[in-house]
Amino acid sequence: MFDIVLLGLNHKTAPVELRELLAFSKEEALTVLQNLQKCTDVNEVILISTCNRVEVLLTTSNIINAVDSVKTYISEFKKIPISKFEAALYVYDGEEAVRHIFRVASSLDSMMIGEPQILGQIKNAYLTATLKKTSGVILNRLLHKTFFVAKRVRTETGIGDHAVSISYAAIELARKIFGNLEGKKVLLVGAGEMAELAVEHLIRNKVGEIFVANRTFERGVELSNRFKGSAIRIEEIPDCLKVVDIIISSTGSPNFVIVREQVKGVMRSRRNRPIFFIDIAVPRDIDPDINRLNNSYVYDIDDLKGVIEENIKDRDKESIKGERIVDEAVISFRKWYESLGAVPTIVALRNKIDTIAKTEVEKTLQSLNHLVDNDREAICRMTNSLINKIMHDPTLFLKNNECHGARVTYIDLTRKLFKLDD
Repeated sequence: MFDIVLLGLNHKTAPVELRELLAFSKEEALTVLQNLQKCTDVNEVILISTCNRVEVLLTTSNIINAVDSVKTYISEFKKIPISKFEAALYVYDGEEAVRHIFRVASSLDSMMIGEPQILGQIKNAYLTATLKKTSGVILNRLLHKTFFVAKRVRTETGIGDHAVSISYAAIELARKIFGNLEGKKVLLVGAGEMAELAVEHLIRNKVGEIFVANRTFERGVELSNRFKGSAIRIEEIPDCLKVVDIIISSTGSPNFVIVREQVKGVMRSRRNRPIFFIDIAVPRDIDPDINRLNNSYVYDIDDLKGVIEENIKDRDKESIKGERIVDEAVISFRKWYESLGAVPTIVALRNKIDTIAKTEVEKTLQSLNHLVDNDREAICRMTNSLINKIMHDPTLFLKNNECHGARVTYIDLTRKLFKLDD
């Protein structure tokens, strides 16, 4: 029987500087999944990597060895000593691992409680695992249950009534800085999901012109056309910095997209008008040294925590309902999981009874040559029905959660009583 284990770090245990060092790109995730599954003590595995968390969900028959293997692999892959990230790691197994993944997908563990992006990110992580065949019976069942739980929390509580995201928090921060965003010029660096969400909030706040810079120019044009903005090439960012007031960056670049020297070079032409950078990318897009320049202000994803905390109180009551739904689901999943231990015995018992019954029926039918085919088929159907009825009560008993305390004893007794191991 395999144990379910989850280890990782998130915005609560690790600063953005550490999270960005350990974040995995989509391409890296494919390699990591395949290599982790080759570890002796790892059976099934799924990797979740977002701007706020890196988590490995796996099944194993040896928790200690599996956890050590994962830590060692991450250390070697990222070329970072284990000692640099070990203190930020949490490790959950069994029910606690199940509860954690349910809470994460339901956005009860998010920096921004109620944000909808995390569920999609977990679905993508699961899709990657299924494509690479690193997810099996246990994690498949767990993830399907996870998606069901997240949907229940979203529909049966008010946690999503004021749904917010990192992008929303970024706009809230900008609004607090300026007091009023009306007429302010904005540059979005990156045209992904974060940028799309940011645009929606910016339009509601009646900002002025919006520029979009993206590595793929066509994608930038596509996004800017939706709201009558202007697409620029990445190379044009320095010139654009001369006129915009707010820069919101959310690319997947491994290096800084905007550096200190670029900003320093435009401050004179700006006549020292304040310029605000809101960096919601991991790894970071904006060089933090820009903060040292006069009238230049850089906020990264961790700075958004203050905005987030103000929204938490409004969600506490609804999140309590969500926690109850999660607890119910954990109990339900545990019953299914514990029943797995009885399944091999139930199958073996059924096979033995089936073999005995059909052997005897076959002997009997050989001496009843006068029977027509319809009669023979009726006897076979009756035999199958008898087998099903004989198996019904033992199956329920062995799977029943109420016998959990003595489950091993009952299974062992059944195997001995019917000589299933001979």
